Amino acid sequence: MPAGHGLRSRTRDLFSRGFRKKGYIPLTTYLRTYKVGDYVDVKVNGAIHKGMPHKFYHGRTGQVWNVTKRAIGVEINKQVGNRIIRKRIHVRVEHVQPSRCTEEFKLRKINNDKLKAEAKAKGVVISTKRQPEGPKPGFMVEGATLETVTPIPYDVVNDLKGGY
Repeated sequence: MPAGHGLRSRTRDLFSRGFRKKGYIPLTTYLRTYKVGDYVDVKVNGAIHKGMPHKFYHGRTGQVWNVTKRAIGVEINKQVGNRIIRKRIHVRVEHVQPSRCTEEFKLRKINNDKLKAEAKAKGVVISTKRQPEGPKPGFMVEGATLETVTPIPYDVVNDLKGGY
């Protein structure tokens, strides 16, 4: 039998629930609030068949562009041939979770604002730009002793007799 090309083909492991993650769906999934502009990760929950996105979108990050009663509209980039298309799909809330992709940026922004406030109080101008690490500093090796290694000459005649 040839392999099928259906809507959910080759999703046996892709949509299966994780180890010790089967059973009821936590209430936080339904009580979360999503706003337009939020980043979300599409992670399909195989137990809920309604509002399930296509397998292509599983594991992808997108931005919320619409919020409805039970679903949210997510805008995701999709590469088709040589171009990238912005696809707009509606997905039920069971199949999305808040993304952590902007977490580091938000923390850095808060930290930079704090540093700027401290610098302004002192009357100093600082740069909050990230700098590359750069090369490691050089050092001198001290207390090392040199050892000269000389090769042992190879004797074919003794080798055939059975060693030295």
